[in-house]
Amino acid sequence: MKRNLAYILGVMLISVASCGFTNKSFENDDKDKLLLDLITYVLQKGHYEPKDINDDFSVNVFNDFIDVIDPTKRYFLDEDIKEFEQYKFQLDDQIKSTDISFFNLVYERLIKRMGEAKVIYKEVLETPFDYGANENINIDYEKMSFAADRENLKERWRLQLKYATLGTYDSKMRQIQKAGEFNDEDSGKAEDKPMTADEAEVSSRASTKKTLDEFFDFVDDLERKDWFVQYINTIVDEFDPHTFYFAPKDKERFDMSMSGKFEGIGARLQKKPEGAKIDDIISGGPVWRDGQLEVGDLILKVGQEGEEPINIVGMRLDDAIELIKGPKGTKVNLTVRKIDGSMETVALTRDVVELEESFAKSANIIKDDKKYGLIDLPKFYVDFDDYTERNAATDVAKEVDRLKQEGVEGLILDLRDNGGGSLKTVVEMAGLFIKDGPIVQVRSSGKGKDVYDDKDERIQWDGPLVILVNELSASASEILAAAMQDYKRAIVIGSKQTFGKGTVQNVIPLDNIVRSNEHGELGAIKLTTQKFYRINGGSTQLEGVKSDVVVPDKYSYIDLGERDQSNPLGWDKISPADYKPWDGYIDYEQTVSNSSKRMANNAQIKLIEENAKWLKSEQDETEISLNYEAYRKEEQKHKLKSDYFKTIAEYDSKLSFESLKYEEELFTKDSVLREKRDRWHKNLAKDVYVEEAVNVLQDLKTNNIKHGKLAVKG
Repeated sequence: MKRNLAYILGVMLISVASCGFTNKSFENDDKDKLLLDLITYVLQKGHYEPKDINDDFSVNVFNDFIDVIDPTKRYFLDEDIKEFEQYKFQLDDQIKSTDISFFNLVYERLIKRMGEAKVIYKEVLETPFDYGANENINIDYEKMSFAADRENLKERWRLQLKYATLGTYDSKMRQIQKAGEFNDEDSGKAEDKPMTADEAEVSSRASTKKTLDEFFDFVDDLERKDWFVQYINTIVDEFDPHTFYFAPKDKERFDMSMSGKFEGIGARLQKKPEGAKIDDIISGGPVWRDGQLEVGDLILKVGQEGEEPINIVGMRLDDAIELIKGPKGTKVNLTVRKIDGSMETVALTRDVVELEESFAKSANIIKDDKKYGLIDLPKFYVDFDDYTERNAATDVAKEVDRLKQEGVEGLILDLRDNGGGSLKTVVEMAGLFIKDGPIVQVRSSGKGKDVYDDKDERIQWDGPLVILVNELSASASEILAAAMQDYKRAIVIGSKQTFGKGTVQNVIPLDNIVRSNEHGELGAIKLTTQKFYRINGGSTQLEGVKSDVVVPDKYSYIDLGERDQSNPLGWDKISPADYKPWDGYIDYEQTVSNSSKRMANNAQIKLIEENAKWLKSEQDETEISLNYEAYRKEEQKHKLKSDYFKTIAEYDSKLSFESLKYEEELFTKDSVLREKRDRWHKNLAKDVYVEEAVNVLQDLKTNNIKHGKLAVKG
């Protein structure tokens, strides 16, 4: 992958230099035009399947950008859209000439309409809602036209706000009913009297207003450059759903999400009018270790060591976070209003904070006095700056070794909801389970294929292996599941097909392309540069990986795969790689057949499928009554059905789960980690998919004569 990225950058740097992308060339242009020019150039030169920027492209950008910034059609008027439409077939020409007049017009009008919307929602919420009226709202906004004038727009806001308030009103009315059933009428205390229906209606509107006030407070913090990023990404998204422009701060967040760590104080913050509220404390971080701060505390001022503190009340949350985070070992002083109202100044030393939930974790499963292992992998994480740092492949290798030491007889690798990540980690991880051979094939645009092999003949785990997947298992997850399926090394249990992302992206810093630049950091573009293919030659693009044992889940009937995204690349196939299926099992096909029969007759699985169909029908319902009595009847029907499906979460597999010995030792110092693992184990015990994975491990028989204990790999 590095070789490919170096090639792309090399070509671009040569081409860019020859095209004269210098500071002088743009001395009269602003940063937006520079970004637009750079990004469209990179897309045309580096994308796996570049598109023609023509009139059709222009129409798509026009429609998609309006939809992105006003999806519920409650800002723009019909007259605005008609004015914008003068550009509908001109955006291709504007993009090529770095003309941003369309964006400027739409942005300026949006800011104006949002200012008007602030007045409208406050006007609407001054008047009580009549929940006795027979009114409906259609929430299929895509098919809705834009409002003709302010009066029609205000009516649209009224219906949307009435709908938004209805759930709160219902909750308060049910509290009134409950209080009426248990209230002691002889108490005579005013505080014991339940809220009236009128008071419930007033309180509900106030709650909706508070939510909107906070939303528009957030919107007011957005700068013009934030909206321009939306415009850039509308253009970028026309190429494929995984090509994406990162503004500089977004690039930092992406790197953090992939590495699972950052430098700071270890707290998640939420903007409030009165300061930055601590929303979550990350286990193991400076705030957690210090113990003085707690969820709900408000940070009011931030001071660097030896400097005067800066008031962050009313400051953009991103700017406040920039002040709070910093390099490991540096100190920050936080002026905090505690939950009890007291004021304190807390000094913290910043450190590297690891997001524990991002990393692989494992558990022992006990059944019939036998022990099996489960490794949960949320993503294929890696530190792009230093591969020798913690990454998914080395962590899974460690967990496999630990489980072997615990004496497990079979292994489950849980890739459900794993959206992918580093390709290099997949190849290394697959090599833990086979002797050697190809893992994945990769093809660049207009070039032949490259085969990525496991060349290490050692096997770390040669016992029974099951891989769990679902519709949200994507990209790197699909590579691993497909390779193990093609080798017949593992039995894949899960959805009919996985997500279907068969493309490879490289992140290209735009600063590396410009010879000199006076506009500051330019960010980066995540660019689709390759497609990957199974070793049998088929692409996972759109089709995903089809499970050996197909079982429904709650996503089964909901559109969320690659095939349901905008502008996905197509499916194709290439010649297969040279590989031999693993012959370590003596009953592979029979085990798959037995499992399929069990799942077809499993009452819990039937209930899950019934729930999935119901969720789909609920999603398809777009006409909703705003009459309270009609709403209550629907809610009661909904609750009965919902309560019926709650039995899914009450399932008991009768399996026991235990942490590994090394974690048990950590629990003495980390009670939060113990609580997290206990909660995880309780959920696993209710998981019918894990139960079936254990059944499969029990059924699988390995050819121990041919595949005895092999050298430990890793």
